[in-house]
Amino acid sequence: MNQTMKAAMLHGAKDIRVETCPVPDLSPGMVRLRVRRAGICGSDSHYFEHGYCGPFVPTRPFILGHEFTADVVAVGAGVTAPAVGTRVTVNPPRACGVCEACKGGRSNLCRQTIMLGSASTTPPTDGAFAEFVSVRADQCHELPAGMDDGLGAMMEPLAVALHAVKRAGTVSGKRVLVVGGGPIGLLLGMTCRAFGAAPVAVSDIVAARRQTALELGADVALDPTAKDLPAQVKQLTGEGFDVIFEVSGARPALRQAFELVRSGGTIVQIGTVGTEDVPLPANQLMVREIQFVGSFRYGNVFDEAIRLVAAGRLNLQPLISRVFPLAETLPAMFLAADKAQTLKVQIQIGN
Repeated sequence: MNQTMKAAMLHGAKDIRVETCPVPDLSPGMVRLRVRRAGICGSDSHYFEHGYCGPFVPTRPFILGHEFTADVVAVGAGVTAPAVGTRVTVNPPRACGVCEACKGGRSNLCRQTIMLGSASTTPPTDGAFAEFVSVRADQCHELPAGMDDGLGAMMEPLAVALHAVKRAGTVSGKRVLVVGGGPIGLLLGMTCRAFGAAPVAVSDIVAARRQTALELGADVALDPTAKDLPAQVKQLTGEGFDVIFEVSGARPALRQAFELVRSGGTIVQIGTVGTEDVPLPANQLMVREIQFVGSFRYGNVFDEAIRLVAAGRLNLQPLISRVFPLAETLPAMFLAADKAQTLKVQIQIGN
């Protein structure tokens, strides 16, 4: 095959260029994938807007992207599955498989993880905004024949939501608030509703996202800046929400969650708040027995996410705002950063 490919290479803040670069190597245990569709994640947007993401500063230009659908086009030595020709989505972090976290079934906590499209490694690890990408075979999850490529590329953000719901314990019959109406927050609201939560409320400072949440099935959309918010919550829930998912990563939103959760309730932290410590009301945690739980990426939920969508339990199509060709990655990145206008922007790379 041709030894070069087209890829969208990030060179710095607001500087992403479609260039020709080498096709990634195929090592033993790995598979080479031809990317069909890739989604732009919040972390991709952060790299694009600022040139870095949190503590991760790229040491060289690299390729973003970790939400995608692809075809297996070659397999390395020792690979028995997936076979060439299989259409897959990918669990993008490659855990080491041998540490205590991995052996204990919590590979999402592996400290040796190599993440696609991330500067968390030195040098950065190239991702999926390219014609080809190589991953370890066990990162691949086969997609049903009838599933749209765009939906396949939504499995990664859905897995974030699904893992968070599992971290809450159970949401069936629970009064749930999702703080943050971006793609992950909306997916969380939809997943909680599918799992039997009632009512499901979504809060966001952007009015358009509150409206979208209602259109996607939320029972209530709340403005977190409203002066009468406590009164609204009391009327809706009585003593407060049973479970609150904090997705926005905003410090005031996290602090507000402690005011809106009922005694004995659960707050699940999904949003990245930043690198500095955040003051928390420890006395409330103690005297009200609030459970404060972290949820990081995804556990082993990709196949379950695929089944939920394939069975029609979750309709993710309305979350895909627009699709751009690879050659137009730059305008795609600018549009993805406009939270008032878009939810999920994707890039069409191959057929």
